[in-house]
Amino acid sequence: LTEAMVRSGEVMDWSKSQPSSESSAVAHKVDKHSTGGVGDKVSLILAPLVASFGLTVPMMAGRGLGHTGGTIDKLESIPGFRAQYTAEEFARLLLSPSNGTAERLNAAIVSPSRNMCPADKRMYALRDVTSTVTSLPLQTSSIMSKKIAERPDSLVLDVKFGKGSFNTNVEESLEL
Repeated sequence: LTEAMVRSGEVMDWSKSQPSSESSAVAHKVDKHSTGGVGDKVSLILAPLVASFGLTVPMMAGRGLGHTGGTIDKLESIPGFRAQYTAEEFARLLLSPSNGTAERLNAAIVSPSRNMCPADKRMYALRDVTSTVTSLPLQTSSIMSKKIAERPDSLVLDVKFGKGSFNTNVEESLEL
């Protein structure tokens, strides 16, 4: 299922976005995915913090499912915030000099483009209305299809459990 969802759309090609000079090569790309929950705001703090150490953080986040609000939902509550970018725009946002300086942004939290994992988008919507939000195979393939399509060099999984989370106990979280 995961492989089919990845192949349903485009995959990031970071080589097309590589700067021309060796001295400005793209730093190690690292992402973090959270299973989320009520009040989860770790990504909002972690992305700029990690980027401040010189790493590139191409973070594709999701919308809320069930009773939670996702990172994108939180960011889109800011008037004028744009979360939807094409893969090319996403790479340019991260890797191009910003504000007239030579420094790159190096961190961006966006929603996956319309062309990235479109099968996951359909499954995501269905999970919400069919009471399959907590289905382990569907959670796993949804998370990993987006991360595989994003192609980070490293990935950290922040799996929550307890009240306000989809996984109510540590055993469910460990299984995920």
